[in-house]
Amino acid sequence: MSAPDMPSAFEIRPARPGDVAAVHAMIGALAGFEKLEHLYVATEADLAEALFGPRPAAEVLIACQNGTPAAFALFFHNFSTFLGRRGLWLEDLYVQPAYRRQGCAQALLRALAELARARGCGRFEWAVLDWNAPAIEFYQSLGATVLPDWRIVRVVGSTLEAMADGSAPEPGAS
Repeated sequence: MSAPDMPSAFEIRPARPGDVAAVHAMIGALAGFEKLEHLYVATEADLAEALFGPRPAAEVLIACQNGTPAAFALFFHNFSTFLGRRGLWLEDLYVQPAYRRQGCAQALLRALAELARARGCGRFEWAVLDWNAPAIEFYQSLGATVLPDWRIVRVVGSTLEAMADGSAPEPGAS
């Protein structure tokens, strides 16, 4: 699944049920990198259900080197009303430290772009933390555009419950 013009030391393949523990561990490492460990509550069972249950919510590509998982990219489809086509949303991409700067992230992104094209997606998008300058520069070097005028809006926890109930949210709740 690697781009034909870019040889890669990584095998890129769809995740299998046997990969859940490795993906779960890498998500934990990503949470640590982003200093968001306190928000990481997903279990391996949650992940297995989301990826391989009767109604999968997401998909994962795994990058392996010599059979060892080196990185993952978790993604799902969204929809563009303006394009009238679905898109591919990259939720998370994580490369384990020992495999960084070896073309792994680029191989995963190219594989996802190929997948988006093959599935007729109108766009391929993801978010990047504003403090992660190396990632921003890397994405821009691949031709990606960082949209400065868009902000992610999120409703979780007690605020989600309040919104669903039509009641006033607690001040500062999220």
